[in-house]
Order: sequence, then structure tokens, then C-alpha cells
Amino acid sequence: MATVELRFSALPEHVRTARLVAAAVARRAGVDEAVLDEVRLAVGEACSRAVGLHQSSGIAAPVKVALIEEEKQFSIEVGDEAPHAVPDTPGAAQDVEPEVEEDEMGLAVISGLVDDVEVSTGQDGGLIRMTWPTTPPPAALL
Repeated sequence: MATVELRFSALPEHVRTARLVAAAVARRAGVDEAVLDEVRLAVGEACSRAVGLHQSSGIAAPVKVALIEEEKQFSIEVGDEAPHAVPDTPGAAQDVEPEVEEDEMGLAVISGLVDDVEVSTGQDGGLIRMTWPTTPPPAALL
């Protein structure tokens, strides 16, 4: 299992770099060329979300991105350190804050781009794990 780790300051201008690195590593890992635009867009959305959460919470820690090449799949994990509120009871919050709506919209976009998405959140931060299938390179290229 090969892993590339990327950490960047929670600034919007670094999201583009994360997108470019993710696409390059995904291509090398064997993600289908037709899916690379979706990889770029999904990583950009996940990183932008993490940057926004860090900035709105005043967190100076970097955003963390792990690019993980496994047998027959490639995963990207985008982590933030922003505390995520867990509602006490269903329907308790009638007034939804704009930040929450924006966060939910970002997650909806990611879910629309990636078939295999896992989102985990808690008081210590959140993690979005996105996974794509890979195909091994032809034997002639090895």
C-alpha cells in the first residue's frame, strides 16, 4: 500500500495544488482517465469544505490529505480538525445556519461525483474518504 500525504495551510489558494497532486497520483495509481475530472472536482470540493471549516472555526492546523493506493482501488482522505456538532435529537434544530447548509451542499456535490464516499465527523474533526476502482497497467508498461 503506497500513501502520499499532503498537508496545507487552510487557505483557498492551496486547494488547486491539492487537486493537481490528487489527479497526478490517481493517474499513476491506475484510475481510469475518464474519471480523473471527477477526482479533481471531488478533491477540490472536499478541500474547500475543510478550508472553510478551519477558517470559520479559527483553526490554524493544516488540512490533511492522504492519497492511498491499494490493490484494485485508490482512496483519498481529506481531514479537518474543526469540531462538528452532533444534534441531540432529530429535528431539534429548526433554524439551519448558512454554514451548515453550505456544508451539506458540499457533501451532496461530493456524493454526486463519487460512488464510494464515507463521511465521519466528531468533536475532534471530520474525515471524508473517497474511493475509486483502479486497473493495473498493461504488462508491457511494467
